[in-house]
Amino acid sequence: MIIHVVRPGESVYSISKMYNVPYLKIINDNELTQPDRLVVGQTLVILDAHKKHVVKIGESLYRISRMYNVSIEDILSINPEIKNKNVIYPNQIIKIPFKKYEKQDIEVNGYALSNINMDVLKKTLPNLTYLAIFSYEVREDGTLKNINDEEIIKAAKAENVAPLMVITNLDETGGFSSNLARTILSNEDIQDKLLNNVLEILKNKGYSGLDIDFEFIYPEDREKYNQFLIKTVNKLKILGYSVTTALAPKVSGDQKGLLYEAHDYPVHGRYADHVVIMTYEWGYTFSEPMAVAPVNEVRRVINYAASVIPPEKILMGIPNYGYDWLLPYEQGRPARAISNTEAVDIARRYNAAIRFDERSKTPYFNYYDENRNLHEVWFEDARSIYEKLQVVKDYNLGGVSYWTIGRYFPQNWLVLNSLFNVKKVLG
Repeated sequence: MIIHVVRPGESVYSISKMYNVPYLKIINDNELTQPDRLVVGQTLVILDAHKKHVVKIGESLYRISRMYNVSIEDILSINPEIKNKNVIYPNQIIKIPFKKYEKQDIEVNGYALSNINMDVLKKTLPNLTYLAIFSYEVREDGTLKNINDEEIIKAAKAENVAPLMVITNLDETGGFSSNLARTILSNEDIQDKLLNNVLEILKNKGYSGLDIDFEFIYPEDREKYNQFLIKTVNKLKILGYSVTTALAPKVSGDQKGLLYEAHDYPVHGRYADHVVIMTYEWGYTFSEPMAVAPVNEVRRVINYAASVIPPEKILMGIPNYGYDWLLPYEQGRPARAISNTEAVDIARRYNAAIRFDERSKTPYFNYYDENRNLHEVWFEDARSIYEKLQVVKDYNLGGVSYWTIGRYFPQNWLVLNSLFNVKKVLG
């Protein structure tokens, strides 16, 4: 895999010649909608790229492999016409592969809303281990707001993807409710009713496990949340169900703030099967323009998480979106959420060059709209995804979790599958 950054004057055809890859393959792999209008700074993922070597008198395959620092086996794999590795001829043209990555196995979770486009879902499922369907909202009496998830569960199982039931403390306004969480966590009878309702849905709908996403819990309810987690694990594990929790991105155990304090990393790491660390939303709807998941900040969070949670249990969060801010920034004025492919389309439409911030390892650009209003866009591309996945390698994490998979981003999956093998736990 090569990640190519488009330079002025380049075309898909000229890039294809550079890497000896058919230009239609580049178009199809990256799912380019306007291949004749590349954007300066846009990334293209090049698969099966190779150089060409003309054999000189006296050269052997061993010598050529040492020359390019690739194995003889890798050379033979893309030169099937070579039947005997000890027999090559002067002036023979041999393909030399670019460096291959040593792939490790990881688990990949994708959050999906219950109304996800089924075509997008079916394209994405081959890349997933788990599908976390968002969400069953808990009620003060321990009941759950039902969602239409039967078709999604069926599609997931057809691709050997384990469906996870997600419960949240979202209220009728669509926000996470601290008071609702307190009501649940303070009453054993309500908890028992809630867990019985959860078990009924897990069994009747064929879920493989439970994902608990309780956010903005009052700090003084931290131990109550821990006890609820332990109770849930004890009740579900003996029946064969896994338990996952979603945690805010903390850099220390004593980090202050309503979002952080009740999320006890060591306890969740001890009892849950997986812990999703929500390493995104530094840049968010009402923030100043900035990267959604700057790698320098993500590394700080994972450095702490991996010190108190078994790394193999950690699924590092990756955002599958960006934001478009109107400038100058005004507090309280929301940014517009956009897909990563939409960001490139915007840059193309307004003739903006995409730049790359080296500190956060994230692409961004500015543009003027039709009314001459200045905008700033931060999003994800192949480079930023690659940098995030290096964190997974560096800390030997269990895998990654995407929020959300509703907007298809082909380059993400090209990069991920070049670096890792995706585990399947069903089948």
